[in-house]
Amino acid sequence: MTIYEDSRATTGITGLDAVLRGGLTPNRLYLVEGTPGAGKTTLALQFLLAGVRSDLSGLYVTLSETRDELLAVAASHGWSLDGLDIFEMADEADFALDQDQSLLHSSDVELGETVRGILNRVEETDPRLVILDSLSELRLLSQSPLRYRRQIMALKHHFAKRNCTVLMLDDRTSDPGDLQLHSLAHGVISLEQLASEFGAERRRLRIVKMRGLKYYGGYHDFTIERGGLQVYPRLVAADHETAFSSTPISTGLNGLDALLGDGLVPGTNALLSGPAGVGKTTTAVRCMLSALERGEKAAYFLFDERLGTLMQRCKALDMDLTPYVENGQLIIRQIDPAELTPGQFAGEVRASVEEHHATVVGIDSLNAYLHAMPSDTYLMLQMHELLSYLAQRGVVSLLIVGHHGITGDLRTDIDISYLADTVMLLRFFEAEGHLRKSIAVIKTRTSDHERSIREFRIDKNGVTIGEPITNFSGILSGSPVYGRPMDDLMNLRPDGGRS
Repeated sequence: MTIYEDSRATTGITGLDAVLRGGLTPNRLYLVEGTPGAGKTTLALQFLLAGVRSDLSGLYVTLSETRDELLAVAASHGWSLDGLDIFEMADEADFALDQDQSLLHSSDVELGETVRGILNRVEETDPRLVILDSLSELRLLSQSPLRYRRQIMALKHHFAKRNCTVLMLDDRTSDPGDLQLHSLAHGVISLEQLASEFGAERRRLRIVKMRGLKYYGGYHDFTIERGGLQVYPRLVAADHETAFSSTPISTGLNGLDALLGDGLVPGTNALLSGPAGVGKTTTAVRCMLSALERGEKAAYFLFDERLGTLMQRCKALDMDLTPYVENGQLIIRQIDPAELTPGQFAGEVRASVEEHHATVVGIDSLNAYLHAMPSDTYLMLQMHELLSYLAQRGVVSLLIVGHHGITGDLRTDIDISYLADTVMLLRFFEAEGHLRKSIAVIKTRTSDHERSIREFRIDKNGVTIGEPITNFSGILSGSPVYGRPMDDLMNLRPDGGRS
């Protein structure tokens, strides 16, 4: 990737370039602010290394960290800093005990020497990209906001004359209300690190300002991995609309297709709700397996159940998923919700659709996903945006929600039925001394669905859907009432008899 694309300078971070809609305006001064540990140094090094790959000279001026510390950061990511000029302003001799002055004393002398040292190094090396790390040292030496502002302005004008793209790093040690740097910088990128009560810390960034550029506002999650920052742009569904066929596809079960009217329609989502053990996951997998058998690709995100348990159970039900995982048609990802942010999960789903070309996506279950991050006020809005995105891409989404209880009045802590295009309700009921299962379609937005309730069975042959039940009433309430002879119930014994 070249550093310049349509008069933009890449940051070296694909996700951040996407947030900026292409990158930075070259030859400008930018501020990257964040508390210690937020990722400023890593971002700056990625920016310079992207320039090195495009034959652009880079200068890293460090006022606080040592050269060895920078090399250690680079080594932790597997990077080599060969080709970069690292200018360490604070020499070890400056801190000798026999010195009358130190870097943080006699500011009238030290500030001038520091600024002159930076400018002289720029004159000598003539870099195209410059990192200044960090501004807290200059702020301490300046001692007054006026002197500090004038020094930053002097550096800004000098860099502008030499056509340098500059990132200045600030660790936010000043008064939080001090916006001096914001007014001077062409753009401001703010990094945040938030501690959670349980699980990993959460990192996010925000573009505070960017003169002359359109960008995606709001917060965007990011992580620091080996290899640098991974930014997950906030999902905007309206930007991903594509053309696709709306011809209904079969679930692989004739009875379920009849309940749905025509089957599942691309670009819609289906919500399977019911108590634990009723067969929500198995039914969803059966629908997904039908797409795999047609040669399509799918992705399944597993929050509740262990991956090994799912694979073993599906194989026992004559729905072996192993061949499809091995040939690459199916991606099953076991998710640890305590370690994953909403933005990161949305990024995983996007990758499955845009890179893997999945036409069916399953999320099992929404209870675990939504409960994993209770402090996130706008999690439901993010889920709405994610489902809208999948609809825009023509994907069939299978969503699973569990209810409290087994029979009777079932309740759930979340209600996303208003977001669902199709709602399937799975319930237990008792007849002839046996626990049975029923399925009904409560609503669909795409067809005139069947209003009946059908019994279904899960055994070694997979999922079997029976005929509409007409001899019972009150099945959905969990308290069925017998009406007439039960000729419409499914046989419980292979020989056709009833137990």
